[in-house]
Amino acid sequence: MRAWVNRFGLIVAAWALPALATPAIAAPQRIVSINACADQLLLALADPAQIAALSIYATDPGYSYLAEQAKAFRHDAGPAETVIRHKPDLVLAGRFTKRETRSMLKRLGFKVVELDTVKSIDDSIKQIRDVATLLGHPERGDDLIARIEAARTKAAAAVPVGAHEPTVAVYQRRGYVTGQNTLTGELLRLAGFADMGGQLAGKTGGFVPLERIVTEKPDLLVVADPHVVAADQGSALLAHPALRELYPPERRITLPGRLTICAGPSLPEAIDMLSAERARLGGS
Repeated sequence: MRAWVNRFGLIVAAWALPALATPAIAAPQRIVSINACADQLLLALADPAQIAALSIYATDPGYSYLAEQAKAFRHDAGPAETVIRHKPDLVLAGRFTKRETRSMLKRLGFKVVELDTVKSIDDSIKQIRDVATLLGHPERGDDLIARIEAARTKAAAAVPVGAHEPTVAVYQRRGYVTGQNTLTGELLRLAGFADMGGQLAGKTGGFVPLERIVTEKPDLLVVADPHVVAADQGSALLAHPALRELYPPERRITLPGRLTICAGPSLPEAIDMLSAERARLGGS
């Protein structure tokens, strides 16, 4: 079975081509997702009856924007054995879903579509459009895209021309900073912030020592949780006294990971949230 990459950034097995190219072919009726981002696209775009099972991460509120909605469905899909028992006619996976699982399902003849990681708003829009078409509901993709575009237009219009752009750094567990060429970086720039991710961690992101944050002093920190407790080594860094002193609550922006990990359905809220934070700061 030969794989190909379509213009929407999806890797699709050769036998999936007719489903994407020929509207006359029936949409899949038993879809299983083994990827947290695919879960959310299914929940947003598919008929409930089409969803045979979601991934084991589907109801985790730390990952999934639609965790509550996911509780209404089976969410036990992980290893190949758990997928097979649902007898899917389509499996949605990710580029980084366990390779052995993807390979086994393909060898057994299951249709597997692998989603690329979204790195921009436009990436997400293309992915939504392609998946909506694959599922047989292009109009739902159009509706979601319209909401994303409306939020993007509103946020851009809210930033006054020539306004000061507060510098920000997204600081995560163990000191990870998101880079310049990331969805989060684009969202911050759209809302009128100057993201220091590229300066601190390059294009893709990386771990940045606390000392460098303290030295370079971005105006604001973007964190996933406003109430950090030093429960382990990963979170202890975020609760460091130096950060607490330099970045009290009013100098922190909370951007939950579930809004940016997968994009898609969460994008309008993520854009609106950052735009509201910029408005709160006014001309500062």
